[in-house]
Amino acid sequence: MAAGRQVKRRILAWGLCGLFASSATFAADPAAQDILRSARLNESGQHRVLDGHLRQGAQVVPFRLVFDGNLIRYEFSNPPETLVVRLGEQGSRLEEVTKSGEQRVSRFDKKVRGTDITYEDIALKFLYWPKAALQGEETMLTRRCWKLLLQPASPAESQYGTVMLWVEKESGAFLQADAYDRAAKLVKRFKVISAQRINGEWILKKMRIERLDSEDDTPTYLEIEGEEK
Repeated sequence: MAAGRQVKRRILAWGLCGLFASSATFAADPAAQDILRSARLNESGQHRVLDGHLRQGAQVVPFRLVFDGNLIRYEFSNPPETLVVRLGEQGSRLEEVTKSGEQRVSRFDKKVRGTDITYEDIALKFLYWPKAALQGEETMLTRRCWKLLLQPASPAESQYGTVMLWVEKESGAFLQADAYDRAAKLVKRFKVISAQRINGEWILKKMRIERLDSEDDTPTYLEIEGEEK
């Protein structure tokens, strides 16, 4: 890609979120953190309410997804539960809203409603890890991608040891992430399946999350149904 070339990029926030149009400038040989930054959610000043659900086998967990600037709220019912992701330049923070107020989540391997999506996954922690190394280019789903190796600042900050991330060169959107444990065993895969266009913006429609360290190979799907009615 030529230096200074402007490209339209769609930012995927898995936090369970969306692909939103923006713009990015990559040098001919971009730094790993610049590529990683392009894959993060950039929703400052926007407000949007979407309906969605998590689906694993016969289990379906509906939720209400609220974007409000740098905050993302996942509102569940039966029983009521709200998870809040605070996004910043230096990291993301996950809080759980309880009767006593908002409390910071420290156990990131806790599952969300019994699915294979954990609290850490919702917080998009690996997209904010300070250690990122460019591993070259690779074709993923017929698209040319940057391949990044990500590591947490310390082992105590994640249930994962490393994450391999594929970011599409043209759009800046992340297409797949493979998470490895501290013994370098592949344990989870996040893959974008489809997107949808709502009011002129690209929004995530379906993502598949697979556990690869379990005999139960039933994947979890994150599906966004569109604007709240």
